[in-house]
Amino acid sequence: MVDHEKVKEAVRLLLEGIGEDTGREGLLETPERIAKMYEEIYGGMDEDAGEHLSKVFSVDNSEMVLEKDIVFYSTCEHHLMPFYGKAHVAYIPNGKVVGLSKLARTVEVYARRPQIQERMTGQIADAIMQHLKPQGAMVVLEAEHMCMTMRGVKKPGSKTVSVAARGVFQDNAALQTQFYHMLHD
Repeated sequence: MVDHEKVKEAVRLLLEGIGEDTGREGLLETPERIAKMYEEIYGGMDEDAGEHLSKVFSVDNSEMVLEKDIVFYSTCEHHLMPFYGKAHVAYIPNGKVVGLSKLARTVEVYARRPQIQERMTGQIADAIMQHLKPQGAMVVLEAEHMCMTMRGVKKPGSKTVSVAARGVFQDNAALQTQFYHMLHD
């Protein structure tokens, strides 16, 4: 849970630290706006992916399920700057499937916290394995990091791709190929 008073004080100190006048008209309500915004963008801190992945449906087949192009926004824990992109999430059911929106909600749980992309990729795959108990899961995240776009190396448009493969996806090149083929169809 976001502590509004601590966030507001931190924002005031930050503004003072960069030389701003916190009494200036345009900044008077900024600490409160930031506190409210943080409650929204860091809402995943208080969420459990298991809540979203607990509603399952029985199925007779074990064909791959892929939800692709799930847009996400997150915050780099190193610079507190945004990174954003698309998540592609697949799993092979083991008698149970979950509603498709639940995969997108799972991505959101992990995106809405200070994060690094590599950890987030694994967290999504691990949550699917833990809660759905599928034969395997594979997650690919493609993201642009503002810490590389706005500062430092300043390379807008560059994307970082991270992959997590679990269960039958780990050592099965044919399944991985099928996954990537489905991504580009």
